[in-house]
Amino acid sequence: MPKYLYTIAIYIIVMATTIQVSEQLLGTLKKRKQYDKESYEEVIWDLVEDSMELNDETKRGVEQARADIKAGKFYTHAQVKKKLGL
Repeated sequence: MPKYLYTIAIYIIVMATTIQVSEQLLGTLKKRKQYDKESYEEVIWDLVEDSMELNDETKRGVEQARADIKAGKFYTHAQVKKKLGL
């Protein structure tokens, strides 16, 4: 069997896993859907990502943004709208 077929077969088996959740949790997950066809897996991943540790590059970016704001290197929403003629 070619390797790629084996990998796909394993992936399909893994995706067939089900989990049990209470009706209350199901209702909460439904409310968190950003669009009708969004899967519950996508909703759960969004929740998990919110609690994951930021990588070093992201942490540096946040610190740089804070330094820029402190130094006055930013535009307000009103300034951007004016510059764009909106």
